[in-house]
Amino acid sequence: MSETGKTGKADTPQQNTWVKLAIELGPLILFFVVNGMYGIFAATGAFMVAIVTSMIASRHLQGHIPPMLWFTGAVVMIFGGLTLYLADETFIKLKPTIIYSGFSGILFFGLARGRSYLRVVMEAGFPPMLDAGWTKMSRNWALFFAAAAIVNEIVWRNFSTDFWVSFKLFGFIPATMLFAVTQISVILKYQIETPDDETETNTGSDTEA
Repeated sequence: MSETGKTGKADTPQQNTWVKLAIELGPLILFFVVNGMYGIFAATGAFMVAIVTSMIASRHLQGHIPPMLWFTGAVVMIFGGLTLYLADETFIKLKPTIIYSGFSGILFFGLARGRSYLRVVMEAGFPPMLDAGWTKMSRNWALFFAAAAIVNEIVWRNFSTDFWVSFKLFGFIPATMLFAVTQISVILKYQIETPDDETETNTGSDTEA
């Protein structure tokens, strides 16, 4: 069943994808632009406002605020607030490390308990998969987020602020998308064939016959 927006018209998967991208990437793009024009502290303030706006937009357009956005928003407000209050850009640079480490830690904690928290958050947007598939994807993303936290520490400690801001947009985002593409093989390997899939397969075989 397709979701229905405020206008009463059904939202297509393409529309939902663009909405999610705007909510997730909008604050980061604004952060990059404002930093180039006015510096890191103005960019931090704009980023904080943009995150809150994204959360409101998510609630209005999608009917809920994803847990990951709640966590990200909380970290942004805390570390962004410290950055502005103490006039120390170190805190906003630590923000990605905290977020990535948090995601990684949560996923590893779930795996240690025999659960896939990734499944809890993402299952609605994926085809049915075996438990082994969710376990493998959780492990892979946990390792990816751990690596991303380490890379962020290396970049902000060894390069300029402008380079770090650019790397967040042009480094982390493409890397995350590329990694997500590599996980398609896991989905295909552990996907559970539904009755609809079997019907389509049988229909195709009858047609060929």
